[in-house]
Amino acid sequence: MKARRLALRWGLRLFCLAYVGFLVGVPAGSVVWRALSPGFSSAWNAVTTPAAIHAFVLTLESAALAVALNTVFGVGMALLLARRRFPGASLLEALVDLPLSLSPVVVGLGLVLLWSSREGWAGPWLAARCIEVICACPGIVIASAFVSLPYVVREVLPVLQEVGDEQEQAAETLGAGALTTFWRITLPTIRWGLAYGVLLTTARILGEFGAMSVVSGDIVSRTQTFTQFVSDSFTNFDPAGAYAGALLLGLLSVAVLAALSFSRSREARIR
Repeated sequence: MKARRLALRWGLRLFCLAYVGFLVGVPAGSVVWRALSPGFSSAWNAVTTPAAIHAFVLTLESAALAVALNTVFGVGMALLLARRRFPGASLLEALVDLPLSLSPVVVGLGLVLLWSSREGWAGPWLAARCIEVICACPGIVIASAFVSLPYVVREVLPVLQEVGDEQEQAAETLGAGALTTFWRITLPTIRWGLAYGVLLTTARILGEFGAMSVVSGDIVSRTQTFTQFVSDSFTNFDPAGAYAGALLLGLLSVAVLAALSFSRSREARIR
């Protein structure tokens, strides 16, 4: 019986390892090989062109702004859902999760219909003030924030529901204000859940392509994001740029994953 269980356990492990290796390891390894096989200098030159650098910096800047916005929103929304009971809370929670079920292309089209200076509902107001949202940096930031909206909320909310509000009520009873209570009680409690949500948000934004392909305009050295740079390099028969850019995005994802694993293990040790 023990031998059968041991064989079943090892068989399941090998199956899972083979499945993940086939879906993730082999494609990722092939990208690394194709990017570095001509030599490191070739890959480096491909991702240090002016267009590549601009796309990379734009992606990082838009990610930083969107992450900051979603962090503030996510913590506030999690506190609202965890600490307050009000009509429509379930509907609000469902709306927060909406970006998880919508196609990014649909998200981009919706943003165009709202913010386009030509066809959007806010178009006349924007055109009168010479404000460009679509095919400009504001549209990229809005799209980034939209597709990554739920992650901070979904990581912070369970922590708040688990710990309850007894410590916060005790602090208020002792005369602490709302801001002091948040900084001294609430924030230390949710810090690792918040870190986890921020890292997931960052990873989601760095890899976004569908919404960006609609709202950014893909203008080289102006509104082209790094995922679009990789796609355009591949379609324009520049495999060196495509593979090197994909490798750089992969390294960023590995860095985020490493930070994610660290925060998870740290949180587990604290608990």
